[in-house]
Amino acid sequence: MSDAVASAPLAADDAGLICGWRFFCETQQPAQAMTAQSAAAWLASSGKSASAGSDSGPMHAGGRRDFLWLHFNLANTQSLRWLQRHAALPPVFYAALREGLTSTRIERADDSLVAVLNDVNFEFNFDSADIATLWICLDEHLVITARTQPLRTVDALRAAVREGDSPASTAELLEHLMRTQADVLVKVVRETTVRVDDIEDAVLAQRYHHPRARLGSLRRLLVRLQRLLAPEPAALFRLLQQPPHWMGEDDRRGLAAASEEFSLMLRDMQTLQDRIKLLQEEVAAAVNEDNSNSLFVLTVVTVLALPINILAGLFGMNVGGIPLAEHPHGFWIVVSLVAGFTVVAAWLAFRKRRQPD
Repeated sequence: MSDAVASAPLAADDAGLICGWRFFCETQQPAQAMTAQSAAAWLASSGKSASAGSDSGPMHAGGRRDFLWLHFNLANTQSLRWLQRHAALPPVFYAALREGLTSTRIERADDSLVAVLNDVNFEFNFDSADIATLWICLDEHLVITARTQPLRTVDALRAAVREGDSPASTAELLEHLMRTQADVLVKVVRETTVRVDDIEDAVLAQRYHHPRARLGSLRRLLVRLQRLLAPEPAALFRLLQQPPHWMGEDDRRGLAAASEEFSLMLRDMQTLQDRIKLLQEEVAAAVNEDNSNSLFVLTVVTVLALPINILAGLFGMNVGGIPLAEHPHGFWIVVSLVAGFTVVAAWLAFRKRRQPD
């Protein structure tokens, strides 16, 4: 069941909680689905609740706790109230939600990480407006994600968890989220490439219909995606220079690898943008050439019609002394003069047209 479908029934019953999962760090037990009520109870018992005063939650023998991933729909007004009541999140996360920040960022807030990521909508239709924001807050034992519109990346990650994917830590879950985001965007780039290929084939076959509008729409989409996503690898790199104490070396390496994959995807996106730009220039050159040919034809027709118009005007004057008026072959003489002038004008026009550049 997709993010778009699941959000409707859960919004009323679970305080805007779209999905919740409990991951077991040390055992091979699959992830356990959580409701808002069970998540609140777990947070209270683990000391992660905003009203809890201790940190004595369930812990494995190896010293590592289980952790939760809770994904909320911010369109439900109960979501923010639930988070403030049950989750001890840093104030900077709530400030980002209130201000509606959409610029990409990943930063530390005490022992937590606060991230603002951008992704394509679940009902993505290759429009620059089909991009929405995902707000994330995580620490060693809790991952909170929140959005206002269904997103493809989170939906793909939910599907992977349902199929048995079980990250061993919150940082690994963030890594999986970034890799899934990169995979989704790679698919967008591939589908955009297919559309550009079709437009290019149509342009080469000279059977295109308004290709500039279609190319412009695709280029605007890529430009906006790159503008929103480009800061993400740099922000993650700065974070990895001073990671939280609970982030292990394996987690840092995994996030660095995910950042590198994301950077490669951004370079592919830039390459596609350059290709679209060149194709736009080629289409513009073809349109300019068509306009030039049309203007040339119009000019030639005007020049060829000039002699007959001039002579018709002269001989049509209602005055005396018109030459050849009484000549038995005057009509044919005038026709010959007009034809001669027309041939000379046509020769001059086409001779200049045939001159090499």
